[in-house]
Amino acid sequence: MTMRPPEPPQPSRGLVALNERSREIFRQIVETYLATGEPVGSKSIARLLPVTLSSASVRSVMAELESAGLVFAPHTSAGRLPTHTGLRFFVDAMMEIGDVAQDERDRIEAQMRQAASSRTFETALSEASAMLSGISRGAGVVVTTKTDAPLRHVEFVRLDPGRALVVLVAEDGSVENRLLDLPPGLPASALVEASNYLNARIGGRTLAELRSAVEHRRAAMSRELDEITARLVETGLATAIGQPEARQLIVRGQANLLDNLSAAEDLERMRLLFEDLETQTDVADLLTRAEDGEGVRIFIGSENRLFSLSGSSLIAAPFRDGQQRIVGAVGVIGPTRLNYARIVPMVDFTARAVSRLLEGGLR
Repeated sequence: MTMRPPEPPQPSRGLVALNERSREIFRQIVETYLATGEPVGSKSIARLLPVTLSSASVRSVMAELESAGLVFAPHTSAGRLPTHTGLRFFVDAMMEIGDVAQDERDRIEAQMRQAASSRTFETALSEASAMLSGISRGAGVVVTTKTDAPLRHVEFVRLDPGRALVVLVAEDGSVENRLLDLPPGLPASALVEASNYLNARIGGRTLAELRSAVEHRRAAMSRELDEITARLVETGLATAIGQPEARQLIVRGQANLLDNLSAAEDLERMRLLFEDLETQTDVADLLTRAEDGEGVRIFIGSENRLFSLSGSSLIAAPFRDGQQRIVGAVGVIGPTRLNYARIVPMVDFTARAVSRLLEGGLR
């Protein structure tokens, strides 16, 4: 794209009120843009249309589409490109989404199963991100939280007389350490007893679930443990839970975004997008928004603050764990001329494949 589209004016009429001829001309403008990134003129569109129409008639319709905020002219004498509003209308009302071919389904699931079985679930997520990058020629992204991982082992490790670590080992092999203040004179046996008490009750529970189970058994715990050890169990779990959720962002294939840049404006747009990806927080927050609903979410260009300068798009879908809780999202970031019809079903299928891995206890 040779320039970023201006903020579109308020549509002068309902977008869905476009007649069949206007829709077909608009479709040709969008599909040419998605295929080439270049504006298309009235003569070219006239040759592409299934019915005979003069260039003058096409120009008249293009002017109407521009008034409606669906297209714009990057230069005075150039053809037209879709605005971000136009792309949104095309994606929501006109795009025909295909399906993922069976051989591609098999390949995606096989690669992810192999990554998950031979290494960790984080490796499988990284593989998912890399696969989406290769499919889309954009950047594959995954966001997830580590706090939902089922636990395998908990241990209290003394650092000095007044401090200990709560060591949390997840079923996927990942390890997290949380610092805990100890009461004066706490015997070493209390740390061992607290560790044994929790490990006997983990049973594949997440940290939050383990804490809830302990709270429900508080009366029984007071009979099984002495007062100081019981307090250590509760304090240790509260310290671990009290940490904010760690949002893990995985990005693969950023170099793909540098392909086919045709102008200095494109280089500047990519520089801005790379800055967004380096910041990570905003990208993770945007992906988290994809966790709010069912199915695939599409964020296009200036309609989202994160991409208001770089003019990029994000296609993302949530994935679930074995308890059907949404615990993350996978997606693709790229220029607004992404192949939406192909990438949307790919992102959706990959998210479902990740969910199936989680349902199998691989988290």
